[in-house]
This record gives sequence, C-alpha cells and structure tokens, in this order.
Amino acid sequence: MKKTYKIDVDCANCANKMEEAAKKTEGVKDAVVNFMTLKMKVEFEENADVSSVMEQVLKNCKKVESDCEIFF
Repeated sequence: MKKTYKIDVDCANCANKMEEAAKKTEGVKDAVVNFMTLKMKVEFEENADVSSVMEQVLKNCKKVESDCEIFF
C-alpha cells in the first residue's frame, strides 16, 4: 500500500534526513520526500498497521529534524 502525506520541513537537507529516517522505520518498504511539493510518499510493508507505522515514522523524523511535521 502506498500513501502520500503533506509535510512541513524547512530545507531540502532536512527533507533528505526525514526520507532516510522514514526508510529505516519498521513497516516501511520505501519512502520518498519531495521538498518542492512538501509531500512524503510512503510504501508500506504487507500487513503493516499504517497508523502505528506513521506514528513511528514521525518519531524517527523528529529525532533527526525536531521541527518537522507530517500531517496524517
């Protein structure tokens, strides 16, 4: 399953850090962050609980970029 989320991040480097943090989250098969459109596309592992995985993605992203936000 793939979903797209609106994000709030200040710079392209920070967006790159968010992408790497999301990719390392359990339950995420792949993630792509587009700084220009302020969107994150997430592909989930089969049978993943999307809401709990996204909560963990947000926690992991905040570890590398404390003022980022993901709207889900």
